[in-house]
Amino acid sequence: MSAILSPMRLCRNPIRARFFSGRFGSLLNRDVPSLTRVVSSPGLNQTRIASNSTSSSNPSVSSEKDAALAAASTSPDSPTIFDKIINKEIPANVVYEDEKVLAFRDINPQAPVHILIIPKIRDGLSRLAKAEERHCEILGLLLYTAKVIAKQEGLEDGFRIVINDGPKGCQSVYHIHVHLLGGRQMEWPAG
Repeated sequence: MSAILSPMRLCRNPIRARFFSGRFGSLLNRDVPSLTRVVSSPGLNQTRIASNSTSSSNPSVSSEKDAALAAASTSPDSPTIFDKIINKEIPANVVYEDEKVLAFRDINPQAPVHILIIPKIRDGLSRLAKAEERHCEILGLLLYTAKVIAKQEGLEDGFRIVINDGPKGCQSVYHIHVHLLGGRQMEWPAG
């Protein structure tokens, strides 16, 4: 069973928590300050990426805002947790991959199906507000890939696409990514 380490959660196994925080703590704090903690249990091929996001079990909106602000203060050229997933430095539950796009399950899902879709090469596209005309192809490909994955996941009745942009949009990783959410009735307004 994987352990999740984050400021918002406690590991159920204190021995495992100390092992993982000692082994990975400084690396994770450097890469994504106060937001994301990545831990994989020995022998398991799945990484848990825990973030301070808002859900019915975590009503703390201010921590999500704080995490987004902390992420925004990092250099736009700094490697992100997604770069580590792309480079296979840490594992993820991949559901789709081609030469330009990678998609994997979010480990803190906000719906029964919650998949992150990312470009394999950032090319300066850390957030949607930074998009230039040269990014049109990859942006379209991300949306088309979402449609392909939605069909693969059996979401013919509908799904939601979300792109969080910037600190006020609660973007937590500055490597553009699309959230594909489905498997339940979505509500409006979204947030």
